[in-house]
Amino acid sequence: MPKSTIGSIDWLTVLLFMLLVGFGWMNIYSASLDEGSTFSLLDLSQAYSRQAFFILLSIVLIIITQAIEAKFYERFAGLIYIISLISLLGLFVFGKNISGATSWYSFGSFGLQPSEFAKVATSLALAKFLSDMQTNIATLRDQAKAFLIIALPAIFIIPQPDPGSALVYAAFFFPLYREGLAAIYLITGISAAVFFILTLLFGPVLVVSAAGAIMIIILIRKRKQKPKYRFYLATLILVTGFCFSVNYIFNNVFEQRHRDRFNIVLGKEVDTKGIGYNTNQSEIAIGSGGWTGKGWKEGTQTKGGFVPEQHTDYIFSTVGEEWGFLGAALVVLLFLFLLLRILQLAERQKNQFSRVYGYSVAGILFIHFAINIGMVTGLLPTIGIPLPFFSYGGSGLWGFTLLLFIFIKLDANRINEW
Repeated sequence: MPKSTIGSIDWLTVLLFMLLVGFGWMNIYSASLDEGSTFSLLDLSQAYSRQAFFILLSIVLIIITQAIEAKFYERFAGLIYIISLISLLGLFVFGKNISGATSWYSFGSFGLQPSEFAKVATSLALAKFLSDMQTNIATLRDQAKAFLIIALPAIFIIPQPDPGSALVYAAFFFPLYREGLAAIYLITGISAAVFFILTLLFGPVLVVSAAGAIMIIILIRKRKQKPKYRFYLATLILVTGFCFSVNYIFNNVFEQRHRDRFNIVLGKEVDTKGIGYNTNQSEIAIGSGGWTGKGWKEGTQTKGGFVPEQHTDYIFSTVGEEWGFLGAALVVLLFLFLLLRILQLAERQKNQFSRVYGYSVAGILFIHFAINIGMVTGLLPTIGIPLPFFSYGGSGLWGFTLLLFIFIKLDANRINEW
């Protein structure tokens, strides 16, 4: 790689990456180590050994991403995106079914999950589209094209079925909003989620009545400003229609396992031995850690195997039990520092492609981080989203590594941009 870009690499971001990956491996080791077994990085039957191998390969990916010219990512973004869509479609023919989902290509004892790499490809494609001089995100036509770029991989992922991975694509509203997408889309999306939850909790009649009362209060306060009565009336009609359709959507569109998980999180059901078992055991493990934890490799819940697949999506429960509140807080702070640093770097980019890509990286990492922590602590339903750089898995680690280090390369190259 050119010497001019080596010195421009943001080593603080690299350091945060190394800390998360290293600490993640320590917790995978603790969560997957069999009682009485001896430590061996060459024993690939152990999850921690395989993760160490994945980390070594991720270093190779880092070297490759930094060796490639930065312009390559912009020039071939469309081709990379098309290849990723083909890889997702190929799963329906060549994919292997694991745990009820056809999300993997099998290569002997190893598997590859293309949805992890599709997030990188979609980030590049969206950045390429938005940075095109002909694109105007304020127009409905270009908004539709941007939404299509985001929606296509999500549409291919949902039938696998893998709704958790598809949900991550909501992260792309962050770069869209940064580049000038009308706030009404973001407000509408957040409002729909809020009304959906409130309707499940209190029923449509009470929610619509409360919304109507709030609008009346707003109209009374603004009566001297001649408020747009038709707008408020249309909004109330839409809210009413949406709220009264929630139960139908919940009972006929959602699968039973999704309904059960929502009901458990909302406190409408208690199922500590069935579908709520993982979350309940995770909460017990985290709570038992106290302030300072039980010590590395000393977690009784972890060693007892009470949390199924603890080294994957529920790895944060190991942190909570063995490192306590202080260790868990440290992990949260590391992620927050990383996210803030990426946003800071994105804002200093000299071209729009790099800025949009940077915001896409931050959005994807934030969605994964927020949902995974919420899931493990019982604040959100379990939907199978890994904790970036922390959870066990080659595809996830490689996908996040590519996502981050392509941006690091783009940022390092800003000195060559005009």
